[in-house]
Parts: sequence; C-alpha cells; structure tokens
Amino acid sequence: MTTTKARAITYVWIIVSAITIVSWFLGPARFAGTAVASVPITVAVLAMAFIKARLIIRYFMEVRTAPAWLKLATDAWLVVLWGALLVIYLW
Repeated sequence: MTTTKARAITYVWIIVSAITIVSWFLGPARFAGTAVASVPITVAVLAMAFIKARLIIRYFMEVRTAPAWLKLATDAWLVVLWGALLVIYLW
C-alpha cells in the first residue's frame, strides 16, 4: 500500500468517525427524559449515514478501484435504500 492510499484511508476513517460522533450528538437518547422524533434531525442523520456508507463501501471495501458498473451499482443501491428509508419515515 502506498503512502498516498494509506493517507486517504486515514482521512476517510477520521471523517467516518466524525460523522459517527456528530450523529450521536444529534440523537435525543443522550438527554434525560422522553425522546421525541424530529424530522430535521432524522433527515440529517440519514444523510450522514448515506455519506458514511458510501465512504465505507468505496474505501474500505475497495470499490473505488472496481469497474465502473460496480461503482454505479453500489451508488444506485444506496440511493434506493436511503430513499426508501426516508419515504417510510416521512410517510
């Protein structure tokens, strides 16, 4: 593994960790009392989860070096999955 690839994976790991911390911070479960659903927070957490999943698929599952059809297929799968989650939540 070259230094550039190792550096990229390290940066992605830092970003994924930061997204995890921010999404935890946004969640109401860390507060005492009753948790109340919030549409803006849920949409924000789902958007961060989408970004996190895409980074994990691309960098840690080595899809970034895969053929273009596999990159498109994983991106399409993520869009359909997160779109369905959002529609189910908002409906």
